[in-house]
Parts: sequence; structure tokens; C-alpha cells
Amino acid sequence: MSWQAWSVAGLLAAAMALFASEKLRYDVIGLLVLGMLLVLGIVTPAEGLSGFSNEATVAIAAMFALNAGVVGTGGLDPVVRMLVRIRRPWLLTLTIMLMMAMLGAFIKNTALVATFLPVCLTVCARTRTPPSQVLMPMSFAAQMGGVCTLIGTSSNLLTDSLARQEGLPGFGVFEFTKLGVVLALFGIAYMMTIGRWLLPRTSDDAKAADDEVAGKYVTELRVKAGSPLIGQPLDALRLGDKYGVSVLELVRGDEHMWAPQAQMVAEEDVLIVRGEWDRLGRFQYAAGLVLQPSARAVNWGGMAKRVMVRAIVAPNTHLVGQTLTELDFRWTYQAVVLAVQRRGEVLRENIKHLRLDVGDTLVILIDEKDLPDLERVPGLVVLGERGERHESRRKAPVAIAILVAVIVVSGLGLLPIVVAALLGCVLMALTGCFKYADVYEAMDWKVIVLLGAVLPLGIAMQKTGLAQHLVDVGMSLVGDQGPLMGLLMVYALTALLTEMMGHNPSVVIMLPIGVSVAHAMQVNPTPFVVATAFAAATSFATPVGYPTNTMVYNQGGYRFGDFLRIGVPMIMLFCAISMVLIPRFWPFAS
Repeated sequence: MSWQAWSVAGLLAAAMALFASEKLRYDVIGLLVLGMLLVLGIVTPAEGLSGFSNEATVAIAAMFALNAGVVGTGGLDPVVRMLVRIRRPWLLTLTIMLMMAMLGAFIKNTALVATFLPVCLTVCARTRTPPSQVLMPMSFAAQMGGVCTLIGTSSNLLTDSLARQEGLPGFGVFEFTKLGVVLALFGIAYMMTIGRWLLPRTSDDAKAADDEVAGKYVTELRVKAGSPLIGQPLDALRLGDKYGVSVLELVRGDEHMWAPQAQMVAEEDVLIVRGEWDRLGRFQYAAGLVLQPSARAVNWGGMAKRVMVRAIVAPNTHLVGQTLTELDFRWTYQAVVLAVQRRGEVLRENIKHLRLDVGDTLVILIDEKDLPDLERVPGLVVLGERGERHESRRKAPVAIAILVAVIVVSGLGLLPIVVAALLGCVLMALTGCFKYADVYEAMDWKVIVLLGAVLPLGIAMQKTGLAQHLVDVGMSLVGDQGPLMGLLMVYALTALLTEMMGHNPSVVIMLPIGVSVAHAMQVNPTPFVVATAFAAATSFATPVGYPTNTMVYNQGGYRFGDFLRIGVPMIMLFCAISMVLIPRFWPFAS
């Protein structure tokens, strides 16, 4: 290979490692790759910037805006109200999966999960159903629905755009539906039978009332004068046995003590402690401590008209990557963040300097009258009963009608999907279905920047011959076993890369390779494109492979191994069905 091909291979390997490590935001990784391609002269400036004007990038941005209009006007509220009436756990799970699969074909799946998550937790508490039995099926069903149409997920639109760049005719809005529906039915059947028995049966969360704060939380308590802890070593106090709390760190001035068990407690020390919230409250009173994050607020017992709520940091929001100090909850939202819980891990840093991540659960102290304002914060999913939205509900039929019109017009081929979506955005703006600020907040800018930045990577792979070299390696492994084995290889590699990198980067990398494999075998490349799309859009094996999985990870009390145990067999099931049906629906013969 040439030095350019080796350079692209090195950039590809580095990008994959960074995506998997989550050390940097994925849009930043994309921009780093693009910058290196331009600096090395592997792509021209026009080629490097072509991703930002790509049809898929524009169409995805428009679909984000359309989804914001439907969700923001309360278009899903009738469905939500119906869920609250269900009392049987198995029927609740089945109903949620069916709803998610149907709605996910047209509504952004992360918005769907954010809308339904508080309701599901409320219904689980009322029916004493473990959330672990409901939330993972909900996340998986949202993904199953997304792959059923061209507009259901961003990776499908990206697949269509890249296929057109490869000289293929592209796909209609409902062309994926025939395979997607079959996979969704098998997936729902799997989750209601085998998957249901594999799901963890934790019931602790189901005992929680709607407004109870459950789980292991981390907060900061300051030792005040007269505390019985003063002058005693922490290990002799046996706080775990007495109160059920553990001290993670002791902060004394500017000094942080990570193993403080042998330290003597002094006045004004700050203890970073972990435990159940009610036990933390009892410990605070008994030990003569005050809440450090809310020193200006009243403490646990004296809150007049104040409530504690749990809220989840949703994907694709400005909250991700910011600290509580930068956000200044007290000034901005008239609220105080008391504690943080993250994916079951023990947090060992001062929470006001902790950078928020997707799926973090915040315990927030807020005046009851200010709670509706907090519920309207974009990207923050407040758990509990959903408030009514009388102001915008009358716009919901209009928003739904516009979305349906976009789907019908593009589905009939009257207008390209990007044109129909842009016209739909204009109509929603003119009819007041969303505020401009809401649209910009709902826009997943990281995805849009990522798409614009990594699309030139596919161009670089083709120009330098790296794609062809990878195809040659793959063909040597497949040998003369026929196109079905090549299709299986493309599907399996895409599925693996998706769990490591996310669905959009895996499409950019694997689609040109799949097309090249088809050309090398002298067969129709469309089946390989379809395999790439379906393998990328269904990520079940890890809690971080897809944003909806991350959102339910903590709330369902799952462990990493739960996703592996349930998701890997499901990916294998989808792969087997796809190998049978893809050649039937899209034959290898050109």
C-alpha cells in the first residue's frame, strides 16, 4: 500500500480506539480525523467539506426539527396516558415494545425513550413491576422501529446517501419496512419469551414511590461544630454498619484524601459519602452534618414547599460535558443538585466539578412551584408524573399532520426526502409548532458535525486504495464460498464496529467495503448495503453502543453483562434472519 493508504489506516485505527474509549466526544474525534486528512493532502478542501453539504446531513437535521415539533407539542401524550392504565407487567412490556416499534419508525428513538421513561417508571412503581423487566425491552424496540423506514434513524439516511454516492439507485422511505417488520416481530417475540427470563429480576426499584429517591447516591456533607464525629478516626466509627453509608473521600481545605479511613475527623471537614438517600438523611442528622452543595438551602427535614426529584441527563444535550458549577443550577433553574449517580460506579470527585455524562441521575432540590420550569429544560428528563402542556397541546394535530405529509410525499416519490423534510420544518415554524430556540436545542449537533466530518473518510479510503485492500483481505478469508458468506462477513463486522464506535461511523467505514466486496464477487451490491444498514441500526450488546441503552442502563438497575447476555443472542438472531431474507428481498443477481 502507499503511504497515503497507511496514513488513512492509522487514522482509522486511532479513530476506532478513541470512539471505543469515549475519552473524547465523537464529533471532536470526527473533526480531528478530517483535519488530519486535509493536512496530509489526502482529500482536497472541497472533498473535506463535502460531508457538511451532503444530502443525508441536511435531511437528518431537518428530521430532528420535525421530531422536536411533534414531541414538544405533546403529540405523544395520548399514547402516554394509555400506558398509565395498564396493570399487568407482561402486558405493560408487550404494549411498550409494540408502541416503540411503531412510533420509532417515524420518531427519533432517543426522543421516544426520553418521553416514555418517566411514565414507565411511574407505572412500574404503581404495579410493583421491576423496571428491569421493562426498560431494556423499551430501548431495544425503539431501535427495531427505527430501522423499519428510511427516516427512522440517522444511519438509514446516511446509508441511502452513501449508496447514491456509490452509483446505486438509493432507497425509498418504506423499502426497509419488509425486512424491518419481520425482524421487529421476531425481536419482540424473543424479548417476551427467552429475553424476559434472561432479564434481571431486581425488585428494589419497584418498591419506590413516584417521588422517592432510590439507589446509591453520592453527596457531600460538612462537619459542623459539636458533631460527635469530631476527633474520631473514620474506621472506628463503623458508619457502614450503623448507617449504611460509606465515606469515599475526605476533603480538608484544598487537600483530598482518597483513603480516609484512618483519618481523624475535624470540624469543617467535607465527607463525600455514598449510600441510600434516606440513610444519608438519617446519617446527616445523627452525625451533626450539613449538606455542602446546598449550604444556603434548608436541609433534609425543614423544606417548606420544596421537593426532591430525580432527573436523567439525556443524549444530545448541552448538559453533557458541563460541570454543575458551569451550569449553575441554583441561579438558572432555582434548584440545587444534591447528589449524582452514574452507571452504578462510585464517584470519587467533588460533584460540583463533575462533568455530566449521558445517563447520569441527578437528585435535585427545588421549590415545588419551579418544578414545571425544570421539566421544560431540554435534555433533562425529570422522573415522575408528566405535567400537562395546555399551551402547546392544541398544536399537536398540526405537527402530526405535517410529519405525516412529509412521510407520504417522500414515500410516494413526489419530492426527495430532504426537500420534503425542509418544507415540513418551514410549515411547523409558520404554524407555531415549535419555538426556534427549542429546535436548536433539540438538534443533535454532535451527530451532524460527526457526519460532516467522517464522510470524507470514506472518500479517502477509496482514493488511497485502502478500501480495496481491506476487501482483498476479506475475500481471502471468504474464499470461493459464495456471496452469502461475504454478506455474513459484512454484517458481522458492521455489528461489531457499531458496538465499539456507534452506528453512524460504522456505516461510513463499512458501506464502501461492502460495495467493493459485491463488485469483487460480481454480484448486486444492494444486499450488502442493506446488511450494513440493519447491522448498524440494531445495537443490543452493550449499554453504551446506542444512546437509548445508556438512558435505561442506570434506571433499570442493569449491569454490563445483562446487555451481553440478552443482546448478543438477539444480534445473532437478527443476523440469521437477515441472511435468509436479504437475498430474497434484494437478490444477488443484478
